[in-house]
Amino acid sequence: MEKNKIVLLFPDGVGIRNYLYSNVFSNLKKDTILFHNFDPETITAIKKNIPINEEFLIPSYRESVREKFLRELICLSRLYYNNSKVNNPTLLTNWNWKQKGFSKKIFYKVIELLSVFFKKYSSILKLEKMYQKAIRQNSFYNEVRNILKHAQIDHVFCSHQRALNAAPIFAAAIDLGIKTSTVIYSWDNLPKARLALRAENYLVWSDYMKNELKLYYPEIPTENIHITGTPQFEFYDEPKNIIDKEIFYQKYNLDLNKRIICFSGDDTKTSPDDPSYLKDIAEEIIKANLQNEYQILLRRCPVDFSGRFDKIVEQYKDLIKEAPPLWYFSKSKEWNTVYPTFDDVKLLVSTAFYSDIVINVGSTMAFDFEMFNKPCIFINYDQSNKNVKDWSVKTIYQFQHFRSMPNENSIIWLNSKDEIAQKVVLQINKNVDMIHWKEIILGDYKNASNNIRKIIN
Repeated sequence: MEKNKIVLLFPDGVGIRNYLYSNVFSNLKKDTILFHNFDPETITAIKKNIPINEEFLIPSYRESVREKFLRELICLSRLYYNNSKVNNPTLLTNWNWKQKGFSKKIFYKVIELLSVFFKKYSSILKLEKMYQKAIRQNSFYNEVRNILKHAQIDHVFCSHQRALNAAPIFAAAIDLGIKTSTVIYSWDNLPKARLALRAENYLVWSDYMKNELKLYYPEIPTENIHITGTPQFEFYDEPKNIIDKEIFYQKYNLDLNKRIICFSGDDTKTSPDDPSYLKDIAEEIIKANLQNEYQILLRRCPVDFSGRFDKIVEQYKDLIKEAPPLWYFSKSKEWNTVYPTFDDVKLLVSTAFYSDIVINVGSTMAFDFEMFNKPCIFINYDQSNKNVKDWSVKTIYQFQHFRSMPNENSIIWLNSKDEIAQKVVLQINKNVDMIHWKEIILGDYKNASNNIRKIIN
């Protein structure tokens, strides 16, 4: 019997939006099988938008101590290696140096002590071989192998390169001679040393990302790395995704006669002082008597359930309006059980279309707004009363992915609270430096779905 089926792995909700809601799997010459741990409500919602031929539940995966030890030792060893290649100590902030609990402290302290013996890349590759052997000794590997074998699969696709259970799934597929493809989740992921799985095809956004993959993982053959773009930005080229202006403004209680400042929140760990920054913007807009010209539209991070903005929004309810992300929430509200609706795609596109400017702490939203030539402000000052003492925006902008910026003029820097009114009223259209940065990071994003489909077919 001819195999013509592709298994789709989506470890998180963003993967569903970027790949299932885009055109990647439309007109595909294969039957699609969803391999998942979603709840029934989520499956029903997905099937409303995307034709799924079959679905299988992923068996329960329990990582062995040996697997976890090797995986974490590889991560820290690679972080040291990556730092030696690019001379950027902030890479080591991707390692949690302050573990809680006695057993965890001992476990990770042993890893930290051992990592000094694995500075040579040949030693890291030996660890990788040991890890690949370890995941094949887990009973989960045999369960998955049997499922893939009996389902007559010819391709496995994963939307996130660091999902733990994807590593043994991909190992089983490779051992069965099944083709495997994974995408690199985001523009900041590769330096973080969390490429958990091994695949035949690695789909990257751009030349920049391809060069990063070759730098940090030189053992991966160049011919296995494919520049495809990422489909999440294709949505901005489709007029159907822009909500009618009157409907959009009415639904989110916006004033048709005022400009919109979008404040996009990060998750609580990435930017713990976001509520204070939002308050600063509101205060300075009122202080400059700009509240009759501008309104603030808050889009919080979809996985931020903290309610940390509530007091600020209530305090400035005439100025700050909310456009909550339209995502499905399971009862657990874990980050990997939260999924976007297709309507959220339209909400995000419309927010960028109708807003005049976006303000955040180093967010990818800069590229979303650039799709409509809208400027981005990066907040570049710390709060005097910081929520997290060892957190600083100064560290954020030292991260490796910001080195891709052609120059500092690509965005607008907000260096103090006093600059807010002045910087907000700046109208920068067709910022050449930002356009260049977008090209560096996103590559051929307009044809991403077609490019990915060609690899799969």
